Amino acid sequence: MSRSTRAAGRRAAPRAGRSRPRSHRARTASKAIGLTLVSALIPGSGLLMGGRKKLGAFVLTLSIGLLLIGAYVGLTHRDSVLALAVSPRQLLIATGAVVVLGACWIWVVIASHKLIRPVSMTYTGRLAGAMVVGLLCFAIAVPTTVAAQTVMAQRDLVGSVFQSEGKSKSATRPKVNNADPWAKIPRLNLLLLGADDGIGRTGVRTDTVIVASIDTKTGNTSLISLSRNWMRMPFPADSPLHKAYPDGFWDPSQGSIEQPEYYLDAMYDNVPKAHPGILGQTDNEGADAVKLAASAALGLDIDYYMQVNLAGFRQIIDALGGITVNVNYRVPIGGDYGQGPGTNGHKLPSGYIEPGPNQKLDGYHALWFARGRYGLSDPSRQERQRCTIHALVNSASPQALVTSYQEIAKASKELLRTDIPQEILPAFIQLALKVKSAKVTNIDLDKNKNFPTGKNPDYTAMQQIIQNSLNPVAGTPTPKPTNKPTTGTTKKPTPAKTTPTPGTAQNLADACAYNPNETGTGN
Repeated sequence: MSRSTRAAGRRAAPRAGRSRPRSHRARTASKAIGLTLVSALIPGSGLLMGGRKKLGAFVLTLSIGLLLIGAYVGLTHRDSVLALAVSPRQLLIATGAVVVLGACWIWVVIASHKLIRPVSMTYTGRLAGAMVVGLLCFAIAVPTTVAAQTVMAQRDLVGSVFQSEGKSKSATRPKVNNADPWAKIPRLNLLLLGADDGIGRTGVRTDTVIVASIDTKTGNTSLISLSRNWMRMPFPADSPLHKAYPDGFWDPSQGSIEQPEYYLDAMYDNVPKAHPGILGQTDNEGADAVKLAASAALGLDIDYYMQVNLAGFRQIIDALGGITVNVNYRVPIGGDYGQGPGTNGHKLPSGYIEPGPNQKLDGYHALWFARGRYGLSDPSRQERQRCTIHALVNSASPQALVTSYQEIAKASKELLRTDIPQEILPAFIQLALKVKSAKVTNIDLDKNKNFPTGKNPDYTAMQQIIQNSLNPVAGTPTPKPTNKPTTGTTKKPTPAKTTPTPGTAQNLADACAYNPNETGTGN
C-alpha cells in the first residue's frame, strides 16, 4: 500500500470519541407535511423538532404566554379592553401588533418546514410541501388581514363619529369627570333622533324623537316617546330660545290651529333657520334645540343626543341580519297625507307589512315597520319605534357584531351624529352592556288625557307621570310577568300582550308581544 493511500484512509476514518451529528429532518415528505401542520397550530414546536431548540423554546413560550395573557385580560380586565376599543391611538397600535404577529407566525411556519423536510425529496414531495405551506400562510394571512381591517374600521368609526371634547362644540353638553362620568349622574338621559332627510324631502325632519332614561347603577331603561306633532314645545327659562318663544314653539298670530311648521318634527330644521347662532357655538344647532325643548317639556336634564339617518338605520339592520318583531296589524309601506313640512303630496302606500308573530324583517321592511303611519295613529307608530329599538338591542349578538362589524361601522360612520365626547366612551360601553341585560320599559304619557291633539299638550301632567315612574313610591307593587312557559313544549311561547294603565310604565317584552286584536288606529 502506498503512502498516499494510507494517508487517504486515515483522513476518511472518524476520530475516536466523536459521534456523527444527529439529523432532525423527517424521513418522508408526508411526515414533514404533518409536522409542519403541527408547527402551525403550536408555533415554536416545528423549530424544536428541527433542532433549533433555543429559538423554538422562545417562540413556544412566547406563544403560550400571549394566549394566557389574552385570556387573563379578557376575563378579568374587561374595562381595559373596552378602553382600547374606543381609543384611536391604542387601536392604531393594536393594528400594528396584529400585522406583526401575523407576519411572525408565517415566518415560523416557513422556517419550521425548511428545518423538518428531508434533504432529498422528489419533485412531487417538494410540490406538495410547498402547496401545504402556502395554504397555511394563506390561512394565517386572511384572518390577520380581516382582524387588522376590523380594528381600523373601529378606529375610523370612533374618530369620525365621536369627537374629543376639545375638538367639538355643543351648547347643551354637560361637563363631566372623565374618570367617573356617572359619579353625579344617577340617571343618564339620552335623546334618540331619527332624522328623515331622504331624496325628495325639503330639509331634515326628526320623525322619531325618543328619550332613553338610563339608571347608571343597574342599566334599567325607561323609553319616553315624544309625538312628532306636538306644538308649544317649551324651552328652559335660562335659554335664549325661551326669549324667542316665551309661550313655546308656535306662532300665536295664527291662532290655536294646527301649525305644521311648528311641530316638534319641524323644530330641528326651522329653529336654526329662524335664529342662526342663537345658542352660541355648536356643531348641531338643530339637535341642541330639540334637546332643550325635550328637557323643558319632560322635566328631565337631557345629557347627550344620538341622531341616526333613517337610511343608515336600514343599513345597520341589514348588517345585523335583520330583526324579529311581532306585527299586530297591517303596517303601510310609504304613503303620504300631503300635509305638513316635507310633504310630496298625497300618495297611497305602495304595499303593507302583513300581521304575524315573530316576523324576521330586513332593513327595508324594519324601517317601514318603525315609521309607517298612513292610516294609523301616532301612538301606534311610537310603540312600533320602541319595539324596533328593543328588537335591535336583542339582535346585536356578539356573533353578529363579529361577522358584520365592518359593515356596521361603515354605516354608523356615515350616518350617525352625536355629542357624546370621545373621552367617556369606555364608560358608555360599560353602561350599554348593563342596558342589554337589564329591564327596558315604556312610560305611557296618557295621550287621551294629556295630548288628544298636538295643539296644546299638557306638559306639566306628563312631567308628573315621568317623575312618578322614574321615582316610584316605596311599597308600590311590581307587575308580574305575563308569559309562562308551557310544559312539554320546545318552542318559546309568544307572551300575551297586556293593556297598560294610562300613565304607567310597561315592560317592552309585554308591549311588543303579539296581539292580533290591535288595529293601530287607536280605536
